[in-house]
Amino acid sequence: MTLRTIRQRVPALEVTEGAGVTVHRSIGTPALKNLDPFLMLDHFGSDNPDEYIAGFPEHPHRGFITFTYMLDGHMEHRDSMGNRGDLQAGGAQWMKAASGVIHSEMPKQTAGLMRGFQLWINLPASQKMSDPAYQEFSAAAIPETVRDGARVRVLAGEYDDVHGVIEDPETDVLYLDVRLEAGRRFESPLAGDRNAFVYVFEGDATLAGEALPRHTLAVLGKGEGFAIDAGGEGARFILVAGRPIGEPVVQYGPFVMNRREEIEQAFADYRDGKLVRTRAAMTGH
Repeated sequence: MTLRTIRQRVPALEVTEGAGVTVHRSIGTPALKNLDPFLMLDHFGSDNPDEYIAGFPEHPHRGFITFTYMLDGHMEHRDSMGNRGDLQAGGAQWMKAASGVIHSEMPKQTAGLMRGFQLWINLPASQKMSDPAYQEFSAAAIPETVRDGARVRVLAGEYDDVHGVIEDPETDVLYLDVRLEAGRRFESPLAGDRNAFVYVFEGDATLAGEALPRHTLAVLGKGEGFAIDAGGEGARFILVAGRPIGEPVVQYGPFVMNRREEIEQAFADYRDGKLVRTRAAMTGH
């Protein structure tokens, strides 16, 4: 089995989003515009509520999926289809905007902490104008496995015969949250046709002899396996992989389509109050 090496290292860039929230962005920056099928990765968090009290007020999406994972604190969610939620620490939310969704996200502290990730996943042309869908799962619903010094939460995909709760049928996403003890190694098979990345957000690690400090994303090269070694303080990271779509990407702000004309239509629909066409079906617990 060929282990994947680092194709590109991407230090996260601080970006201001929403009503003034600072996030660490790695995918969706000048250094890494996208990694098919992934369009954006934001690592948000602060212990200062003044930095995010205004949150992410109502904004539209069309043509892609948002995958939100809360590490600490919680996120109040509301959308134009009538869904209401409060995503708690350890919970995950998958929202297929598809033909159109307008929603708001308001992060809140718990015990002085608020941290999480939001990943944008592209949709193929055949699905961009399909009906929205919504999945939300609590921390208790997300399976974990402990093995060889690694505690692994399986949000989506499969690891060590454990199946994640989030279903992403178009790109078959694998999404693992791995906490690795100091000096230990984590290994996993990775399908050779998937694009993949690892993002270290606690401690530090070494991958194929290269150091990966905190807030650093590594785009993985070709191969069928993955191995990473934790540093002296241990490491925590997300490992994400997905099947590439291989279609043109035209993105402008909250709209991601295949052609410029489709972006223009999305803006016109939003302006005319026609962006939201149908209510999303919701699954989860």
